[in-house]
Parts: sequence; structure tokens; C-alpha cells
Amino acid sequence: MRSSNPVLNRLDETTRVESRVLGVGVADEMTVDDVVVRTVGLLLLTGVTGLVSWFLVPQEVWVPAALAGSALAAIVLALVISLRGITNPVPIVAYAVVEGLLLGVASRAFELVYPGIVSEAVAGTFGVFLGMALLYRARLVRATPRMARLVIGTLFGLVAITVVNLVVYLVTGRQGLEVYSLTGEVGGWAYVIAVVAIIAGAFSFILDFDLIERSVRAGRPRRYAWLCAFGLLTGLVFLYWQLLRLLSYLRR
Repeated sequence: MRSSNPVLNRLDETTRVESRVLGVGVADEMTVDDVVVRTVGLLLLTGVTGLVSWFLVPQEVWVPAALAGSALAAIVLALVISLRGITNPVPIVAYAVVEGLLLGVASRAFELVYPGIVSEAVAGTFGVFLGMALLYRARLVRATPRMARLVIGTLFGLVAITVVNLVVYLVTGRQGLEVYSLTGEVGGWAYVIAVVAIIAGAFSFILDFDLIERSVRAGRPRRYAWLCAFGLLTGLVFLYWQLLRLLSYLRR
């Protein structure tokens, strides 16, 4: 079964032959603990970098420099790491740093307009993640082929909508299904898109947990724990952005 997270899909594709043909020693096999430790480390690095950028990046350079620059760097790094299936921790750590810069700068902008919104979004993000982890652990929600198709299709549709909406906004200045300003009027479809994105992001964790579990059982090399951790980090960042946007809609 394929995951809804393209990063973890890449892991599944690039290690299948390696595990069957070359094999690895038991001491070199990936474990769930390896993924947990690396995920926590990347999250801490992202959080610390976010705090540094929150307090040290001057307000006058938010949009033209820090926000735009870190966003571009994060996108480039994410594409390179996921498409090439990179397991080297150096670019993955670099992604966590630039993503932290982006999160810190943008989150401070939201917090100034809507006090308390960042803590609400952070609590919501980890609450959803832990909730889905418990549901998966208890086998109350299972990763099925039908769920995979539904989640993957929804996420691809959301990406397409985001790209089209962003192009229209950059060309015409008009905001449609997604609202980019912090205080602009929000239409009904913007709420729908945000809610659907949150639900899809939550259920994508179920598919990711399943793929990580199967990868451990298959005895894939330990270095792929970095790629798994990177995949979970991108999922958490996606969910945080969607919650932050929905909460800002509700505050207007």
C-alpha cells in the first residue's frame, strides 16, 4: 500500500529491491525507536529555530526577505530530499532549520494580529497527531487501499487548488478559495478547503504509520529512519499551517 506522503512513498520505492537483494544485518535494521528519536530531534530543531527567528528577525524584513527566502529554500529542499530519496541527515537537518525560520517569522505575524493563535495551532497539531497515533495503535482505524486512494486523491486536489489559487492571486491580486492576507474577508469555500485539508492531513498519518511499521518489519537499513522522520515532519508542518489558517478565519 502506498502512503499519502510522497516522501514516504519514495522510501518504499527506493528500498524494496535493496532489502530483498542485498539485505542488512540485524544491528543495522531500522526500528520504530530510530524514527521516533530522529523525528523528535527534527521537531526540536525546527522549534528552536522558529523561536530564534521569532525574536531576532526584524519586522521590516519579514515579507521581502525572511518569509519569502525561507519559504523558497524549504520548498526546494523538500522537493530534492523527497524526489531523490535522500537519507543523508545533513540536507534533512537543513530543511528543519529553514522551515523553522519560516514558521517563526510567519507565526509571529499571525500572533500579532490574533493573540494566542500560535499556541492554539501548536496544541491542535500535536493533539491531532497523538490522537491519530492512538487510534492506529489501538487498531481502531486501519490503513486500507480505499483510504489510501481517498487521502492521496484529496491531497493532490488540494495541492492543485493551492497552486491555481496562488497563481491567480499573484497575477490579479484577487483571493479565492484560499485567503493569504491576515485580515481579509473570508468566503465559505475557504473554510471548506481548510477543514478538508485538516481532515486529509490527519488521516495521512495513519497511512504513514502503516508504511513505517511495514518498513521496520521488512528490515530496511537504519539510515532510512531519517527519511521517515522527514516525512512525518512535513506532515506536521502541513497540518500546523492548515490549523493556523482556519483559526485565523474563525477570528475575523
